[in-house]
Amino acid sequence: MIANLAQGVHTFTSNAFLVHGERTVLVDTGANFDVVAPLEDRVERLDAVVLTHTHPDHVGNVPAVKDAFDIDVWGYDPAQASVDHAIEDEATVELGDYEYVALHTPGHKDDHLCFYAAEPEILFAGDLIFQNGGFGRTDLPEGDRATLIESIDRVRGRVDSELRELHTGHGPSVTNEPYDHVELAARMARQL
Repeated sequence: MIANLAQGVHTFTSNAFLVHGERTVLVDTGANFDVVAPLEDRVERLDAVVLTHTHPDHVGNVPAVKDAFDIDVWGYDPAQASVDHAIEDEATVELGDYEYVALHTPGHKDDHLCFYAAEPEILFAGDLIFQNGGFGRTDLPEGDRATLIESIDRVRGRVDSELRELHTGHGPSVTNEPYDHVELAARMARQL
């Protein structure tokens, strides 16, 4: 089961997805809201935090979550202050009850990762791909449009029309034909 703990929060934050299961994990912590209380309401233990990337809106709540649950944080670049352990490109990461492959997808930020599970066809896209063909900003430091397009194409080559769920860093998750949103993001990123 996947729950967005930032749903309904009216502040500048990323989504924060609690993935229940054999290994209960928080994908991104969000920022500028109390994520610990809803975590404590839902789980007795949290096994890890996994980051899509280290922009402040995705990692602002890391210290509070670490203090509350005494856990480590995993991300692409352990040189980043929020990251305790590295997840390498193509590494397998257990989120909930499924194994996901970590895909290094820079372009929005150099340390950006997406997580894809072929079974049950779920993609955590971070700030790479959004609903309705949206895609990550490239006007921030480390942003690069050509690299972002390559990353979107990499994800598009990994997923297919069987994709069931697309969980994005901002905005709603997509469960109605999410592959179409990935395809549209690839087209839209080339047009601007």
